[in-house]
Amino acid sequence: MVFAIILLVLLAVSVLYNLSNYANNLFHGKSISSGSHTAGPRLDEVVLEDKDSNDKIAVVEINGIITSRIIDQGGYSMVDLIQAQLDRAKADDKVKAVLLKVDSPGGEVLASDEINHLLSRFQDKTHKPVVVSMGDLAASGGYYVSAPCRWIVANELSLTGSIGVILHSYNYRHLMDKVGLLPEVYKSGKFKDMLSGDKEPDQILPEEREMLQGLIDETYQKFKSVVADGRKYAHEKNKDKGRPLSSDWADYADGRVLSGKQAYDLGFVDQLGSYQDAVDQAKTIAGISTANLIQYQQRYDLSDLLRIFGQAEPSRGRVLKLDLGMDLPKLQAGQLYFLSPTFTH
Repeated sequence: MVFAIILLVLLAVSVLYNLSNYANNLFHGKSISSGSHTAGPRLDEVVLEDKDSNDKIAVVEINGIITSRIIDQGGYSMVDLIQAQLDRAKADDKVKAVLLKVDSPGGEVLASDEINHLLSRFQDKTHKPVVVSMGDLAASGGYYVSAPCRWIVANELSLTGSIGVILHSYNYRHLMDKVGLLPEVYKSGKFKDMLSGDKEPDQILPEEREMLQGLIDETYQKFKSVVADGRKYAHEKNKDKGRPLSSDWADYADGRVLSGKQAYDLGFVDQLGSYQDAVDQAKTIAGISTANLIQYQQRYDLSDLLRIFGQAEPSRGRVLKLDLGMDLPKLQAGQLYFLSPTFTH
């Protein structure tokens, strides 16, 4: 009975909220079915800092592991959320720049590349600059998504760089031998069981190692080209105000983690400073003196709450999750990552 009453109250609140939004949209002459409000994540504009200005700077955050997996109950991935926010910033003429807050050790190769392209296309089509503010960590994939942006600000103690690719796997054949397990494999070709963890080490063909290393090297070259092209674009736009890549920058693109100061000296970032310095630089590049800082936050209503109650995975049983104060990456065997080595174990 109590649960039913709570649901009825929530339903009433949801109905009133939706009616209020509908009336507000009608009052302001907005179409209910227009633009990005009908497809993708539902976003509400929230004012972070009100400077009583007609101009806006949209703050977009990339936190934690970069992934293309579903990250919320709405069924959207990190890539979906970034795209939806950039679409809103593109459609709003009052948004003069985007401030990208990056605090990430990296993540999946494909997701990082998709976000990289989203940011590049946004700048090309809108001519609105994207300024990066690096947090504690913006390494590997975190730097990959920063590379195409117009201006990069890092704290002296930020950790960045870690330009490289990793493919992670386990070989558990010796453990199987200890417990008396013997695999039987039927395959259509000699390479069909590449990266299988139940093979004897001497059964791993040299050609397998060469092919996998070739794949990693190809992806690594792509990473370096993204860095070179992104910093070249920024330097051409910023002229002498930014930092060009040093002549020996490729020698430091070997997976090592760099401090913000080291990254600045090598030309991987344009400025050493704080979040507020990044805000000021965004205003300078956009040619405005003041701006309201806004953010697009995902909207949830009763339907999302009911979806949570309706989710069930009986085949998996109950899962106990321990909060360690941070999200650790779940590396998938055979999948390529742009990931800082600190977070691979």
